[in-house]
Amino acid sequence: MEVESFEDEEVAKLLNYSFVSIKVDREERPDVDKVYMSFVQALYGGGGWPLSVFLSPDLKPLMGGTYFPPNDNYGRPGFKTLLKKVKDAWDTKRDTLVKSGTYAIEELSKALSANAGAEKLSDEISRTAVSICAKQFSRSYDSEFGGFGSAPKFPRPVEIQLMLYHSKKLKESGKTSEADENQSMILFSLQGMANGGMHDHIGGGFHRYSVDECWHVPHFEKMLYDQGQLANIYLDGFIITKDVMYSYVARDILDYLRRDMIAPEGGIFSAEDADSFEFEGAKGKKEGAFYIWTSDEIDEVLGENADLFKEHYYVKKSGNCDLSSRSDPHNEFAGRNVLIERNELSAMASKFSISTEKYQEILGECRRKLFDVRLKRPKPHLDDKIIVSWNGLVISSFARASKILKAEPESTKYYFPVVNSQPEDYLEVAEKAALFIRENLYDEQSCRLQHSYRQGPSKAPAFLDDYAFLISGLLDLYENGGGVTWLKWAIELQETQDELYLDREGGAYFNTQGQDPSVLLRVKEDHDGAEPSGNSVSAINLVRLASIVAGDKAESYLNTAQRLLAVFELRLRELAVAVPLMCCAADMISVPSRKQVVLVGSKSCAELNTMLSAAHSVYDPNKTVIHIDPSSSDEMEFWEEHNSNVAEMAKKNRNSEKVVALVCQNFTCSPPVFDSSALTRLLSK
Repeated sequence: MEVESFEDEEVAKLLNYSFVSIKVDREERPDVDKVYMSFVQALYGGGGWPLSVFLSPDLKPLMGGTYFPPNDNYGRPGFKTLLKKVKDAWDTKRDTLVKSGTYAIEELSKALSANAGAEKLSDEISRTAVSICAKQFSRSYDSEFGGFGSAPKFPRPVEIQLMLYHSKKLKESGKTSEADENQSMILFSLQGMANGGMHDHIGGGFHRYSVDECWHVPHFEKMLYDQGQLANIYLDGFIITKDVMYSYVARDILDYLRRDMIAPEGGIFSAEDADSFEFEGAKGKKEGAFYIWTSDEIDEVLGENADLFKEHYYVKKSGNCDLSSRSDPHNEFAGRNVLIERNELSAMASKFSISTEKYQEILGECRRKLFDVRLKRPKPHLDDKIIVSWNGLVISSFARASKILKAEPESTKYYFPVVNSQPEDYLEVAEKAALFIRENLYDEQSCRLQHSYRQGPSKAPAFLDDYAFLISGLLDLYENGGGVTWLKWAIELQETQDELYLDREGGAYFNTQGQDPSVLLRVKEDHDGAEPSGNSVSAINLVRLASIVAGDKAESYLNTAQRLLAVFELRLRELAVAVPLMCCAADMISVPSRKQVVLVGSKSCAELNTMLSAAHSVYDPNKTVIHIDPSSSDEMEFWEEHNSNVAEMAKKNRNSEKVVALVCQNFTCSPPVFDSSALTRLLSK
């Protein structure tokens, strides 16, 4: 629409004569987008972007829709026709339009701000939400290519999280074969995504989604929220399987972010566009131009290794976007190739009569050469906004990687675009990003966040997602070896979130602070889509915080989480697939006692990092890791105030030479253990 309509002189005349045109960046103002997207979805049964909505001067929506062609076509009114009809309706039926818009907003306001019917979620839903959701996903599983549903295929990480959580529950209840079957769906899906063209094999990271069912041809945009969540689920895949394929993909994502997406001060940029110029001086941009290759280009760059590379990545002279009728319906990529892996590494190495290791070395070197050539092309536009919520998601994955990746075998080799980083380097990235937000987007006096940063903080206040996702990231940062400062900040932010967004009467959190009269709806969001909902993440944050602190504060966190989930009981009961992460939260709160791993030892002791790695080496979402240095007065003071039991454990188990680990559950702790292998065995039981 940008090219077809908004750059068209005739459309501009119609717009400028009859309308005041306002372009909204939905990443900058998700609250404004939510109001009018909800209106279009309610009115027409579907939504999407670009979103075009016509408003009255007092901002009530009158009519709207998504994509409109410039002229009447395919049975759809063209944008020019629409503009004339809206102008005519405004001139002749103004009162009717305004009344219907006012009524629509009133009804949406009721529907989108439900209240809890009870103080807590019913026990039945708490116990069954995860399995109900998993069964519904299983019915839509694509056994040929992996993933759930058909084209276009989105990498919705919350689906994977739910299914992995369900597998863990099945194993704990002795249903091993069912658990393995469930888990195999997820691992096959993760492999399909990593092998597909949605994965940028040359530069690392993932594109937004696949237009076809086989993960091949993507919409080439790269979004930060995808990278953070995908890195986390590949880390989970590695914890569960110990297969370095999964850790490799996690590194691939994180190394792409380190190379291309981090500001010098530490904040992490939000996106890279899908389209770019094919060459300097080209008239228009093209989707995927930066990422696709002709067979001749590969021959020229790779020389003697071109044939090996082309066979590995299914490169053809005629172009390779032919695996599905959906891959390239308009023949835009004729003669072009989107790299995809379709064969096993070992089989391909055998075919070329070389070792698998040598084969991987050749591929890595080929990717490096193509990367260097690609750098000379015009790059897609970098959206250098630094958004708090999305940074929170990525802080989590960098922090977790710093400990989980220590479990890779010492003999593991890495090939471009993966860099041979020490896992601890990733913790530094997470801490720098958190520090950037604290120094640039947080007011120490009011304890409030701003939403985003670009050449300075934006005017937009933070939204629920900013608080919830950042708190989650800070909890992961602390649990994976960051200082207690990050835990303190997470607790402070939770207090501010409760003050600004919590509906103390009705339960759950609104998405906005409700102080801007121009934003007509204050919504309690529950949908776990491309990003999880702020309410789902908040419910899990509250459960986690309740297992860290003690006393009245812990009870208050749990009560808030219980009422939050009760607000969405109907949704959990009737449409669990819309809220997979909330289903996990519903189960977490029903777990009688969350496991706590308490590590007591000096921060200067090298063994602490090894023990932290062991603490995170077993997949268990219902586990909290606490580490405390009894020689630190700051840490001891914090724990004396927030959980004296932890402070007491630190005093009793102080050992100047060793790190002491205790695993506690149901108010009892294991005998202390002193080495990482013993801790891993204890957690694996």
